[in-house]
Amino acid sequence: MSEPETLDPFKLPHPPIVEAVLDIDCDLPPGLDFAMVEEAMGDALKQAYPIRRKRLVHEAKMDLKQGEQPKLTARHGLAAVQFVAEDEKQIVQARPAGFSFNRLGPYGSFDEYLPEIERCWAVFVEVVRPVQVRKLGLRYINRIPIPLEHGTVNLADYLRVSPNLPERSGLQFADFFHQHRAGDPKTGNKANIILASQPQEDGCLPLLLDIEVFRDERLEPAPLENWREAIEQLRSLKNHIFEYSLTQKCLNLFQ
Repeated sequence: MSEPETLDPFKLPHPPIVEAVLDIDCDLPPGLDFAMVEEAMGDALKQAYPIRRKRLVHEAKMDLKQGEQPKLTARHGLAAVQFVAEDEKQIVQARPAGFSFNRLGPYGSFDEYLPEIERCWAVFVEVVRPVQVRKLGLRYINRIPIPLEHGTVNLADYLRVSPNLPERSGLQFADFFHQHRAGDPKTGNKANIILASQPQEDGCLPLLLDIEVFRDERLEPAPLENWREAIEQLRSLKNHIFEYSLTQKCLNLFQ
């Protein structure tokens, strides 16, 4: 496949990205030994990622049935084996559900990290031998410090899509959490978008704009370059959502 052109040149000199993630969800071989995965991937990646960690998941569930005592069940398991760079700004994850590459701020550009993502994905494929890829996804978490004026802010000055209170209610936001989902009918790509406030600090109201874009698709495991067009489409969709969720006044904060 030829190298695709960049679909969206949108780029800010100082992006507010605090974490960016590439997720590749896979079906893995039955009975895969994650102790072996940790050892083999750890040896292959140890020069760039000398720190190893396990991320665990703990879930509790209560079943309520009429006339019966509540039943509480708990599940504990492995969420991921993580391989962490010495400065802890990059993390490679082998998950029971697939592969992830996390980059924490400061963030340059996706093109800057792509060769390393391709290298780490190749190691994952060699060690884990995934049966099938089910989903490609990008997630970007942005932290946007909105300056306060006399302790308040008009969100409409900074956000094109924002929560609103009833007119003439006399109410003021204490905080908010706004979530919606969308789909692109042309490509079939989907997006989960979260906008949430954080406590005020240093004369600003920090907002989190969390954008996840993904496509569900059954693919044979392959080098990442085979999916460059699909990834570029996701990247373009993410940029479009970010750019058109914010006003020019807000975008100017990152020039």
